[in-house]
Amino acid sequence: MLTMDDIVREGDPILRQVAEDVQIPASDSDKETLKKMMEFLINSQDEEIAEKYHLRAGIGLAAPQIGVSKRMIAIYLTDDKDKLHQYALFNPKIISHSVEQTYLEGGEGCLSVDRDVPGIVPRQARIKVHAYDINNKEVILRLKGLAAIAVQHEIDHLDGIMFYDRIDKENPFKVPEGALKE
Repeated sequence: MLTMDDIVREGDPILRQVAEDVQIPASDSDKETLKKMMEFLINSQDEEIAEKYHLRAGIGLAAPQIGVSKRMIAIYLTDDKDKLHQYALFNPKIISHSVEQTYLEGGEGCLSVDRDVPGIVPRQARIKVHAYDINNKEVILRLKGLAAIAVQHEIDHLDGIMFYDRIDKENPFKVPEGALKE
């Protein structure tokens, strides 16, 4: 079971590297890593388990955050329409996105960042993602809202980008023109 001790913190060089593609079909080892990542997210949102193991709640996790420089992400969240988004993906890639932008009003957080970094993180409002699931099946996801934001945040990790890199340094609370508040 992964715990907060397994989460790589900001400052570790692996968080700034571009992660390598996962060989498809994925190895049993890569599948096991992805399953553990998903299990961490589910556990982190379970109050009893989270309290017992001192887990910070998370809705997304990228493999570099556990010290594995491979293109794997896990997402586990319920959106504002009460829809569960549960994705364990190999080699996720945004193949198209809206011009329209969105942002989380309260800003973004990250399991690898142990401090509050206030500011608006502009994201695409809608994205289309190509990836492979845990069974090596090709998947295309069309996402919007919180799910789209979470996937963009995790794919950024695969490219060595931290969420606060996207905050306007001169004006951290500047809302992109026409952006939707999530």
